[in-house]
Amino acid sequence: MSSVKQAPKPPLIASPLLAGVLFSIVWLAAGALLLSLLLHFTEIKESSLSGSAFLVHAAAALAGGFTAGRRSEKKGWYHGSILGLLYGIIIIIVSFLAQNASLSWHSFLLLGTALLAGALGGMIGVNLRK
Repeated sequence: MSSVKQAPKPPLIASPLLAGVLFSIVWLAAGALLLSLLLHFTEIKESSLSGSAFLVHAAAALAGGFTAGRRSEKKGWYHGSILGLLYGIIIIIVSFLAQNASLSWHSFLLLGTALLAGALGGMIGVNLRK
């Protein structure tokens, strides 16, 4: 028998940015579900969850940046920060459309948090690729 090397299969989603956005949305859904279960089964009030919501958004942007950086194979900080910026804009638009929320300093704090977390995730993802 001959040992013929097969070419690696291309990923299902070729674009690192699109894959990162999808992964960040999955992580956001998981975090929202976790916070909902926490609200339901404990005595925590909904008004005290703003800090936890920022942590969920940061984790989602970090996971998305990690995915984008890992798939891009170079410039992880760049792909991760673009992902974080796009993720933050999507969240701000959704909150505006769903709750008629206007831009505030929380919006810019979310955008900055997502940008930094995405860049960090991209750097980690690119370096774990090698």
